[in-house]
Amino acid sequence: MKLAEALIERADIKNKVEMLRMRMINNAKIQEGTSPNEEPKALLKELDEKLERMEYLIKHINKTNELTKAKDGKTISEMIAEKDVLTKKLSILGSYVDSGSAVTTRLTHTEIKIMSAFSVAEMQKEIDKLSKTLRELDTKIQELNWLTELV
Repeated sequence: MKLAEALIERADIKNKVEMLRMRMINNAKIQEGTSPNEEPKALLKELDEKLERMEYLIKHINKTNELTKAKDGKTISEMIAEKDVLTKKLSILGSYVDSGSAVTTRLTHTEIKIMSAFSVAEMQKEIDKLSKTLRELDTKIQELNWLTELV
């Protein structure tokens, strides 16, 4: 099984577990004299099976990510950490630019003029550069995911 396939299966199981959670909640209480739409024991059994498979996949995905290196010597785990930090930075800088570029209207010339504290254009160029780096990093990770066998 390729790493990418394991990641897809893990995501699928995560969604199924969430649906199971909702089904369990919906069947947690019943009116006296009625029975639940789904058997609670069967739901619990299905939950245990899904979580067991999820745990297996997570352990093997993590092990594979730690052992697999790109051509530059970085492991997939290191690249994922870089990607997460870069994504967070881009999110913050995007909000910063949005705030700095927001137009503040003045009704009269006597009102205080509100201006950006930084160059929005320069910051946007930095965001564009970081976005390109993020895309390239994500492409490298995806390529490794499809080329690497799950450990």
